[in-house]
Amino acid sequence: MTRPPLFRIFARFLRLGLTAFGGPAMVPYIRAMAVDREGWLGEDAFRLGMGVCQLIPGATAMQMAAYVGLRARGGPGALAAYLGFGLPAFLLMAGLSEFYFSAHGTPAVAAAFGGLQLVVIALILHAAINFARRYLDTLAAKLLASLAGIWLGLGGDPIPALAAICVLALFVCRDEAGGAAVAEVPPVAGRPLLSALVFLAGLLLFLGLLALASPKLLDLGALMVKIDCFAYGGGYVSVPLMLHEVVEARGWLTGAQFMDGIALGQVTPGPIVMTGAFVGYAVAGLAGAVAATVAVFSPSLIFLCAAAPFADRLIRSPLARRALRGSLVSLVGLMAAVAARFLVSVHWGPAEIAVGLAAFVALRRGVDVLWVILAGAAVSALLL
Repeated sequence: MTRPPLFRIFARFLRLGLTAFGGPAMVPYIRAMAVDREGWLGEDAFRLGMGVCQLIPGATAMQMAAYVGLRARGGPGALAAYLGFGLPAFLLMAGLSEFYFSAHGTPAVAAAFGGLQLVVIALILHAAINFARRYLDTLAAKLLASLAGIWLGLGGDPIPALAAICVLALFVCRDEAGGAAVAEVPPVAGRPLLSALVFLAGLLLFLGLLALASPKLLDLGALMVKIDCFAYGGGYVSVPLMLHEVVEARGWLTGAQFMDGIALGQVTPGPIVMTGAFVGYAVAGLAGAVAATVAVFSPSLIFLCAAAPFADRLIRSPLARRALRGSLVSLVGLMAAVAARFLVSVHWGPAEIAVGLAAFVALRRGVDVLWVILAGAAVSALLL
């Protein structure tokens, strides 16, 4: 396998990051670039990375970018890939956040974002249905999902619910296929455990600097770290976690503003967890956006580096697979509760019903979410 310069890793992932719409849908493009064109790792190593990224918290596409960099150049390569892949999404989100908070009072802009809230409801419902069809295949799974949804619907903190259901899943969920033998792959480049410790020290130093700058920035950073540490199963898990903490527990945003942030997170490339940058901007401007973004993505990078040397054992582990299934099952209930919360918070007239229903039908028919959001904003600016 070739050993590319760090700048080449950064540049290749920066290019991918400019068009990284659809979250996990970007993984095949990462594979085509890293395996087929650049030859930075083999097919077996890439598949091993996919397995381990599904078992640790964080956004899958971001983690796969870091995994490729880790395989190619160790910890520095992982960081180069991570930064390159995420930078376009952050810059666009920061710019759109500034526009949102400065121009939201304009009638046409307010109407467009009102329509985007309807699209977000359709998006959450669409995702919840897809997850339910895939993961709620037993009575135990349906009961666990219902418990999570009821808990969040009653105003409970979703993190204890998520943790409890993952523990229950160890006992009630059946083993999933996927524990078969894993092909032998070369060891990870460099010293990934040392890289994990270095990145952890960097995160702690960053939080210390936030504490010196402002207690609110420290609270924001610590919150985003906590959210990422529990985002098992991908970026969508962060939505109910962030909703509870940001809207209900701290009141930094209204429910409507949070929905607008989710919509902007879908308009920009990158994972939906980039909504954290919108939250950070609302709390403390550009400094808040930087603090939230660094904090919400750092734990994933640390977990990946720490898990990489044990990837083959991790993906064979029945306990790890059951815990992951518990997270995905609870996600269905949590997302259903979020959708219900959003549904009752919006004023529904004939035009709103038409826009929301059209968005939901379009998503169910496979229309790309980016086009649904852009069309919803344009139509809403004219109708609402």
